[in-house]
Amino acid sequence: MSIFGKIMSSIFGSSASATPAGGAAAGGASAGGGAAAAPAAANVDVAPILDAAVAAKKEKLDWKHSIVDLMKALDIDSSLSARKELAKELGYSGDTNDSASMNIWLHKQVMAKLAANGGKLPPEIKH
Repeated sequence: MSIFGKIMSSIFGSSASATPAGGAAAGGASAGGGAAAAPAAANVDVAPILDAAVAAKKEKLDWKHSIVDLMKALDIDSSLSARKELAKELGYSGDTNDSASMNIWLHKQVMAKLAANGGKLPPEIKH
């Protein structure tokens, strides 16, 4: 399963099916299936799910601003290599060695993709 697929499954449940990129991503890693993905679920409130995941951890995590913290909250590998793989899945064209810029981009993209797949986000997160 793709890293974005793991994020989707963690938030929307195991039946979630989503396309990481708006169109077909070049080099789509393990996101097979040629059918266009419809929204996984209508109006899933993302904040309480992620807030509960954060509450279960023994560290302070800021999923609303940090892709690393979001991934940690969901028990998904948040290493640089995993984030580079996520960036590849989502079509990042910047320098993956500039992790700060990549992380900001990743967080915005993940939030946008969650919203596009039926996720309801707090107003301060929408980009």
